[in-house]
Order: sequence, then structure tokens, then C-alpha cells
Amino acid sequence: MANMKYIPCLALGALSGLVCSLPATAADGLSVEHLGTSNTLVRVSDDARYVLFPVEESVDDAALTLLLDGRQESTFYVRLARNKVDYYVPFDISRYKGRNIIFNIVTAQGRSSVREASDDACWKTICLSDTFDIADDVGKYRPAYHHTPLYGWMNDPNGMFYRDGVWHLYYQYNPYGSKWQNMTWGHSSSTDLINWDHHSPAIEPNGFGSVFSGSCVVDSAGSAGFGPGAVVALYTSAGLNQMQSLAHSADGGDTFTVYLGNPILTLESEARDPNMFWNAETGEWNMLLAHALDREMLIFSSHDLKTWTLQSAFGKGLGAQDGVWECPDLMRLPVEGTGEHKWVLICNLNPGGPFGGSATQYFVGDFDGKTFTADTDAEGRVPTKWMDYGKDHYATVSWSGAPDGRHVVIGWMSNWQYAAEVPTRRYRSANTLPRDISLFRSDDGGCYLKTVPSPELLALRDRRVTSVRRKTVGASPARYALPADGLCEIEMSLNARKASAVTLTLSNSAGEEVVMTYDPAAASFSVDRTRSGLTDFSHDFPAVVTAPTLASSAPQTVRIFVDRSSVEVFDGDGRFVLTNLVFPTSPYRTLSIAAAGGKATVSDLGIHSIKTDK
Repeated sequence: MANMKYIPCLALGALSGLVCSLPATAADGLSVEHLGTSNTLVRVSDDARYVLFPVEESVDDAALTLLLDGRQESTFYVRLARNKVDYYVPFDISRYKGRNIIFNIVTAQGRSSVREASDDACWKTICLSDTFDIADDVGKYRPAYHHTPLYGWMNDPNGMFYRDGVWHLYYQYNPYGSKWQNMTWGHSSSTDLINWDHHSPAIEPNGFGSVFSGSCVVDSAGSAGFGPGAVVALYTSAGLNQMQSLAHSADGGDTFTVYLGNPILTLESEARDPNMFWNAETGEWNMLLAHALDREMLIFSSHDLKTWTLQSAFGKGLGAQDGVWECPDLMRLPVEGTGEHKWVLICNLNPGGPFGGSATQYFVGDFDGKTFTADTDAEGRVPTKWMDYGKDHYATVSWSGAPDGRHVVIGWMSNWQYAAEVPTRRYRSANTLPRDISLFRSDDGGCYLKTVPSPELLALRDRRVTSVRRKTVGASPARYALPADGLCEIEMSLNARKASAVTLTLSNSAGEEVVMTYDPAAASFSVDRTRSGLTDFSHDFPAVVTAPTLASSAPQTVRIFVDRSSVEVFDGDGRFVLTNLVFPTSPYRTLSIAAAGGKATVSDLGIHSIKTDK
């Protein structure tokens, strides 16, 4: 898909307004037959590669059923244009060469007559093409160095695994529009966690329903019966109800064969997002399944990845409980500076985040292969801990089989409060930067996640546009120029012993700004995006978010990654992260640093431009 070329087809001639079974030619190789006010047949009589369907985001979905030689092949949903064309989405028909192809389309446009229905913009603009190009649709907000789909909607990352030097990333994907629908496993891969190759969808909806989140493992011993080294995927089939299904890949994860014995696991209540891993301590497979509405995680074991035994449940009444629990992960991590290891259970929930909407919490504890037991604090309570205090960090899970004992995670960089309304065109959503995680003990003795940018990201640095060894700042801000395109990584150390707060402000010529504030007395770091640019698409978007620094000692070190539509702030020691979307009308070009209530010292300030060819 990475090399598709797109040809706009906007001037194809009007339909004649003929009714019922009389065909109206929309374009060479296509014919349109209106059967009623909401039912239309589109016949394909050409060997082109794609049918390009015109989309208007503000209308309701139309149901498109693909008929091959008169037999129903699949059904998908597209917001077919009624008044105007916002963009096109491709449907690949090349795999059906030589077949009789018909799309049986049912719309929900509420037309009073067939003549009125035939005037919809989609029938005038639907077309065939051998190419599909997204190069003309980069847009000011498409990330330059974060993973994002070429087109369409994306949410949760899932099924990620590492093998033979390649990081495979699958994700919840709608190939037919930039709002949630048609859940499919999209697929990208990378050798460096920075540059991504885009592949055809890996697992598509079938008779059991849409393909929701899940996980992949490399079955080295062939325990599932698909051969040693097969890639095995476990995912949720979501139809009228949710059930767990299995697929396997013999070509390293490019294509999957759906298991004929599906579903392999059914429950009497809603459960989803299976996450499995090999437990070397017990010599068997474990799986976590989100018992979403009951707000708990179910823990299973298996010897063959097909038959799963329920061992226990964790979480009822613990942690944040204001939303459904989703997308679990469980892993054994080292506690830095000690010989100790602890287990971490990642639990994504929506809503109920610390600043509204979706977010990722986690629990630290012990796991014996059957039961997870969370650590308690000095008062005997299980504390609520957040993996990221920004508004836009969700569905975070790890790569299976990461090299050198690493645990590498990535999340969906958005929030269910407004994900479908962000001001992008033809695609929606990106992933966070990849992060390596471990554990540390804070000053109060608590055990917390340490989250740092993956070391591969150092390769993003192009040149150091600003370098300041030491600078004293007060109420009058020190200002530094950012690269012309606004793309940069900023690092610095802040000593605020003689100040009540230090502010770091990213701004542009339009007066839009992101204000970050370090408060040493409160041991907090906040990000204010209320004046960051476009914010009025959702009343939930303007926000001030705050993270505890988990350390009272100075100095405070930070690394800040600025992309076209995001700002990610990492504590230099990995003690907190704040991930937030922003939509400035022009790039941020200035960094201002000021201190309130006294003087502060800025040390080792470096502003690095970013290498990108996007």
C-alpha cells in the first residue's frame, strides 16, 4: 500500500436520472442501477485495480455487500457522499479478476424518490483506477515521525511482535473511512521503530464479526499445531456478541489463515482483547482477557494456544473503575538498581482517565502463573497508578519477543472523547512514540513504571540548532528559535531551588501556545494546551494536565518531542510522561523559558531538528 498512487475522479458526468432497472453509466467499466430509494447495484466490468468510493464524513454509513458470481462475499460500510466528496477510499478488486463483481448498496439517506436518490454525489463520482495516491494529502497535521495509517481510521495497536530484526505493528483499522467502522487488523512493519512500511490488512472481518484487538506470539515449538515458528494471533471476533478467535501465519505475519475451529473461547458476558505470552517460569502459555463491563481481567492458561483454562480474575473494585476495562498486558520487569523483579499488569480504561476520557493505568505485584496479586501501600490499599498523565495515551501494549530482554510499548495517541472529530482529513489517529519500560522505586518506597523514549529515537536527531550549557532565567523569558518546520526534540535540566515555578512555552506567530510548568514545591509538571491552536472541535479538548514528578530533589530533566500535531514530555529519568495532541494553525517556532518567584537555572539545553522525508 505504501506505493499506491491516487488519481482524483471528480468530473465524470452527471447521471441521467433513469429509474429502477435502467442502468446509468457512472464511469467506464462501471454501471449504476437504482432499485429503490435506498438500494442500488453497482456493476464492475473492467480489470482495474481499485474501485474508488467517494466519502462524505457527515452522512450515515451505507452498507455495501460484495457479490461475486452472485454469491455474497463480504459486507462493509462507507459514508457514501450525498452532497459533496470529502475524499476517496479504495477497494481492491484485482484479487477478483475474472469474476462477476457487483456491489449491492443499501443507503440510509431517506430519499423520497428514486430520482432524488440518483442525484446523490456518490453515483456521479464513483470510479475505477489502477492507482491510489496519498502523497497529495499529507496535510499540516499528519505526523512527520509518528506511525499513522496512510488513510482511514486507526485506534488500538494490537498483535505486535518482533522477529528477525523486524517490528510488526498491527492496529484497529477502518480502510473505508476516517471514522470508526469495519474493524480490521491493519499492518505496518519497521526495522528501526521510526520508518514504517505499510502492508495490506492482515485479518479482515468474517462471518463471526469485526476483528477487534488481540495479540500475536511466535510459537517456536509449534505447540498450536501450525508448525514450529508459526505466528499465532488471538483476537476478539465482535458480532452480535464477543468471542475469541485464532489465526496463524506461515509467512512471518504478512498473511494469516483463520482457524477453522473458531471461536476457540466463548463466555456468557462481554470479554475482549486477549493478550497472551509464554510464561517461562511455569512452562505454559498465559492469557489475559478484559472482562470489560465487570471491570476486571480474567487470567487463563494453555498448553496449545487453543484450549484455555480460566485460573482467576483480578481487579474488581481496584484502581480506576469509572469506565470499561480493555486492552490488558502482563509482563515481568526488573526493578532498576536492585536484583528484584516484579510483575506489571497494564489495564486501559475508557472513560475514567485522570483528566477525562480514556487512559492507561497499571498495577505492580506478583504473579504465579494463575493469580496476580497487586502490591499495597502503607495503608494496605492498592494505589491507582497512571502510565501517562496526558490526554492522548490509550490502549498501550507491548511487543512480544522484543530483543535483549527489552519491554517496548506503544499506544494510541488520541482520546475517545474527541478522536472522531480531530481536524484531520482522510485519516485519523497516530501512535505514540515507542517507549521502553522498566520499574523504579520512588522516594516514598513505592514501585512505579519507568518510561523512556526507545533508544532508536536518537536517530531522529538531525542537527543541534541550539546548545546552551547554562543559563539563569527570571520573570523575563529567555527565547530560543525552533526549526522552521517546528519539528524538534528539546532536552534540558531545570534547577528551580530559588523559584516557585519554571514555565516552558512553545508558541507561534498567531499567539498560540503550549505552556508547560514545573512546580518544585508541589513536585508536579503540567501541560496547558487550552490556547494551543484549534481546540473548538470538542469541548473536552482544551485541557490542563498535571503529572507528579515522584521526586522532590532538583534538578528536573525533561525531553520534549514536538511533531506537527503532538507534544510528548518525558521526565529525563522516566518518572512521568505527558502525551498530548495539539493543532496549531502554524508550527511552533519559539521556545520561551521563564521563572516565577525568583531565579532558576537551565542547564544542558539542546534543541535538535528532526530528520524526516515526510
